[in-house]
Amino acid sequence: MKSFHLLFGSFLAMSFPLISTAADEYKLGPDSQEQPGVPQGKITKHTWSSKIFDGTIRDYWVYVPAQYDPQKPACVMVFQDGQAYVDKKGQFRVPTVFDNLIPKNEMPVTIGIFINPGNFPANESGKKPQSNRSFEYDTLSDQYVRFLEKEILPEVGKEYKLRQDAAGRAICGISSGGICAFTAAWQRPDLFSKVLSHVGSFTNIRGGDVYPGLIRKTAPKPIRVFLQDGANDLDNQHGNWPLANQQMALALKFAKYDYKFEYGDGGHNGKHGGAILPDSLRWLWRDVK
Repeated sequence: MKSFHLLFGSFLAMSFPLISTAADEYKLGPDSQEQPGVPQGKITKHTWSSKIFDGTIRDYWVYVPAQYDPQKPACVMVFQDGQAYVDKKGQFRVPTVFDNLIPKNEMPVTIGIFINPGNFPANESGKKPQSNRSFEYDTLSDQYVRFLEKEILPEVGKEYKLRQDAAGRAICGISSGGICAFTAAWQRPDLFSKVLSHVGSFTNIRGGDVYPGLIRKTAPKPIRVFLQDGANDLDNQHGNWPLANQQMALALKFAKYDYKFEYGDGGHNGKHGGAILPDSLRWLWRDVK
């Protein structure tokens, strides 16, 4: 497990490096570029000490679109590994995509919450903080969604009016953050109805490979799921990422979920997911105004 943590530590960087060799040459389109005359939302950075993940500290960012009206509750979208998703020069550039889609009514007015995984501060000089990422993201319990429900969403809600219904809430992540997004909605479909997973780790890191079987044997839950993966994704002791995502897609199809699966030739990075992010968001939010 130690080698896995070293491999995935890079996900805390401002953008995702190419981890596996791939033929992917995905490019960002105009909706991922700043456009003249398009109002830009406001981004603020915050720090949070958690009680639910007791002892951890993390940074998070809040994006508020220029179209936000304090008299009207806004939709909410939560992003794991938030620093990478909020980066306007990274592989996803979510604030810029939101800036471009919202005024065209191609997605609703949405406040983005970009959350880094927690760290346990070093207790000795010269030591590095200990990441809690895998425990928070790969564990198949309701602890992370409780952290959102009881801590982060109420804190952001002190300053901004947020929609309380699941139809107005989405959650997104990459790799272990992708399975975390699915787990949050699976555990609490009353809180999140929309999931966006980029190269999701539906493998046996902490038991996530059980999901295809659970989906097939459980009454469908009211959640909409967008999966993205590539043929050159990871294959290691935890499992095969391309196979795991294909199994997820087939299970969702069997159980008649509202789902979409985009399968390319990419590796374990955000290049493909970033290139299709505008269309992914249009699909997820297509019937929400």
